[in-house]
Amino acid sequence: MSYNQISAEEAASFIQNGQLLCLSGFTPAGATKAIPGAIARKAEAEHAAGREFKVQIVTGASTGDSCDGVLARAKAVSRRAPYQSNKDLRAAANANEVAYNDMHLSLAPQFLNYGFMGKVDWAIVEAADVSDSGEILLSTSVGIAPTALKLADKIIVELNEYHSKELLGFHDIYETANPPHRREIPIYNAGDRIGAKTVKVDPKKIVGIVKTNHCDEVGAFKESDPITKKIGENVANFLASEMKAGRIPPEFLPIQSGVGNIANAVLGAMGANPDIPQFSMYSEVLQDSVIDLISAGKIKYASATSLTVTPGKIQEVYGNPKFFREHVILRPQEISNNPEVARRIGVVSINTAIEFDLSGNVNSSHIMGKNIMNGIGGSGDFTRAAYCSIYTAPSVAKGGCISAIVPNVSHTDHSEHSVNVVITEYGVADLRFKSPLERAKLIIDNCVHPDYRDLLNQFLAKNPIGHTPQTLAKAYAMHEAFINEGDMRKAVF
Repeated sequence: MSYNQISAEEAASFIQNGQLLCLSGFTPAGATKAIPGAIARKAEAEHAAGREFKVQIVTGASTGDSCDGVLARAKAVSRRAPYQSNKDLRAAANANEVAYNDMHLSLAPQFLNYGFMGKVDWAIVEAADVSDSGEILLSTSVGIAPTALKLADKIIVELNEYHSKELLGFHDIYETANPPHRREIPIYNAGDRIGAKTVKVDPKKIVGIVKTNHCDEVGAFKESDPITKKIGENVANFLASEMKAGRIPPEFLPIQSGVGNIANAVLGAMGANPDIPQFSMYSEVLQDSVIDLISAGKIKYASATSLTVTPGKIQEVYGNPKFFREHVILRPQEISNNPEVARRIGVVSINTAIEFDLSGNVNSSHIMGKNIMNGIGGSGDFTRAAYCSIYTAPSVAKGGCISAIVPNVSHTDHSEHSVNVVITEYGVADLRFKSPLERAKLIIDNCVHPDYRDLLNQFLAKNPIGHTPQTLAKAYAMHEAFINEGDMRKAVF
């Protein structure tokens, strides 16, 4: 079948006010790059003519500025799920101009399948290749694309010639059935492949092909500074000590790691630690550091839903596809983030917190309990199911005016019952099999910045007797001190 070659503007002309669009992308990797801009321009023209034009957007996770950013600035989005990291979209969500639904990422494809999000009008996906029979070779991420392509009434493909057709064989496309017909997911090791190399669709659903040639908008992370480097070393040393104590088997366990500078520092420290053997990853995102560790022989298999690497690093992959095809597996996010698989194979989860409290509750999504930062992402998918769940954070922010450890988190994403270990640059608090009071003392002694230790000990000392050390009237005194005086150290208990 010969597909219609259309422009981004022609693609946008098909999109109508109020429709639900499922877009590819999990981070900027594999995100659509041309059509969202054309939709944004259409929205601006419609608004200038006095007509309403907004669409509902569901993606795998965050996307690039050429997708989330341009659409947010054009006020073209009425509803957005399940995760974002764009400053303009964030501002619109916090101003309630966009109805933003923050979700566990493994649940987004399921919610689409169950009909919880309504009818999918369009799937707009980036591909490295499309066959006449309707086989779509996705690019650098999978995300929700297989589900979107299955459910959508119509499909538009951005055929991105920047991405190599040698990606064939990297993807492992497997979808679960809906309950009550769902079976177990037959993954028993991070390197297991259980699905297809491409997504098969009815070619009659493909309305058109928009050709592009753009790299993913993935920027390099900052080099590790002394604080992130120390956090990474603390994590690596903790895992090595767990193996020596027999609590992690000698062949080690798969690692899930979040995104960002701390995650890169952690993986770098694990790779440099002589006591940590070759390991595998069962995660959602693979960053530059993972590619380096694969090349160095430190990582055996890296399973994820997104290859979120910089342009230079993806060219390394494209330059040696046979080698990396043996080590990298890209899955749909309902599989990469699936709690069933994480629990079965014993994933050790390592994620970053905005703040955590003396009980071990973690806030990973909101600033001062009110404004969304990015979202919960996949952290919840792994935390509850992990063999051991670890949360990291620098002990202070804003030049020391904010402590990452507070009496009570201002927003709870992960409860104390799911969080096993917290780590800052000052040390490790192992919260397993500890009472609330024991956890509080461990966190203060091992993780809190020296400027805040006396203050938090005062909070503990002034609490009435109870199972959990808490005084409701003072639970947010440190947050209020920052809001009112710009410094948490001015809190009074």
